[in-house]
Amino acid sequence: MKQDREKTNVMRVLDAKKVPYTAHSYEPDPSKSGEEIAALLGEDPACVYKTLVTQGKSGAFYVFVIPVAAELDLKKAAKAAGEKAIAMIRQKDLLPLTGYVHGGCSPIGMKKAFPSFVDASVSGIGKIFVSAGRVGFQVELDPQDLIRTAQLHPADLIS
Repeated sequence: MKQDREKTNVMRVLDAKKVPYTAHSYEPDPSKSGEEIAALLGEDPACVYKTLVTQGKSGAFYVFVIPVAAELDLKKAAKAAGEKAIAMIRQKDLLPLTGYVHGGCSPIGMKKAFPSFVDASVSGIGKIFVSAGRVGFQVELDPQDLIRTAQLHPADLIS
């Protein structure tokens, strides 16, 4: 299988920290939504999360990990981050800031550690899927392992 030969940076970080995970791959298609990717993986979209990068009014950057079918509530995100307001960063700024491209952004292994949050819904699931750092690759792991490894703070983030 493809994932046996190709290790992403996320997988290398998880290996180094001895965090158990399962790698999954699918044919990359930028037109596919997160829910369609969950279907390709044969998984409930409630277990598949996306990683969003934002900037607060202070200029600081923040990372939010939420279910793929949900929308980030910017007011709740700002409250969690202790900011007056928060906005999504421009897509062209994602790679230089995080080291990841749109559709392949992971909360694990970014160029720099940013304050990071995960939606509180994570407490109700037994496994979580996040990008493995490249379009077409996902890692499945225990939500608590993800919270520890990516230093995520659970918060109410979606409407």
